[in-house]
Amino acid sequence: MDVVPFLHDDRFFLNIPTCSKLCVTCRCVAVTNVRTTDGKLHERQSLLQKRACICQSNMGYELRRDNPATDADTSKVLDLPSNLPLTQVNTTFSDSPTNISGLPINNLRFVTRNEWGAQPPTEPLGKLKHPVPYVIISHTATEFCDTQSTCAFRVCFAQVFHMESRNWSDIAYNFLIGGDAYAYIGRGWDHVGAHAYGYNSRSIGISFIGTYNTVAPSDHQMNALQQLIEIGVKSGKIAADYKLLGHRQVSKTPSPGDALYNIITTWPHWSPTP
Repeated sequence: MDVVPFLHDDRFFLNIPTCSKLCVTCRCVAVTNVRTTDGKLHERQSLLQKRACICQSNMGYELRRDNPATDADTSKVLDLPSNLPLTQVNTTFSDSPTNISGLPINNLRFVTRNEWGAQPPTEPLGKLKHPVPYVIISHTATEFCDTQSTCAFRVCFAQVFHMESRNWSDIAYNFLIGGDAYAYIGRGWDHVGAHAYGYNSRSIGISFIGTYNTVAPSDHQMNALQQLIEIGVKSGKIAADYKLLGHRQVSKTPSPGDALYNIITTWPHWSPTP
């Protein structure tokens, strides 16, 4: 059995005798860099289709493949029209301001809902009252991802699980940060999430894709988090005196994992109490 812990619950159910299986096919836009004859680097898009299954029971859930011959993840690239325009990308940040880690700021890449293959919410989402006083950090407790196509699939699958198994109206998080250091738009700045009971209407929930119990996020991922929060503050979505919290501080969970939690506790806005 190939078992992958899924989402922020952190309970690994390895011996589920019977379960129902939810299989999902997700489509997302994969972006690759190509260099044209003029020497400039551009982005090219293709449509990626991937399938995987969740095993569910009244004890919990897990993403698994009981029969690799029939349940193995499948990936297929579906070519988009060849006449789509290429988008030039900036390959140097020498003129960009840097943060305390020496990494560039103001170059955060957002991956839209259309790009990661989101379904529309099943019902209208509640509106947040801005600016919110809390930013709550979690992890998805899944496998890691380091490319846009893999991260997009993780986000797509999380949304399906939240909607089909949890019966929520959309993916729980406002944003997710992948190993590619991109920000994946979930419910976005304006809508109430479902990531931290009792705090959803007062917070922006940001989840790191992966399991960060012993492995820390990269500097680039933490830089993406810093930029995302800064954008929220400057746009009036997050209060200037916001409190930064780990998911474990408001819910009974190990999330966001010890390695990630230990980093955010050193940041100026982290608060030991909500």
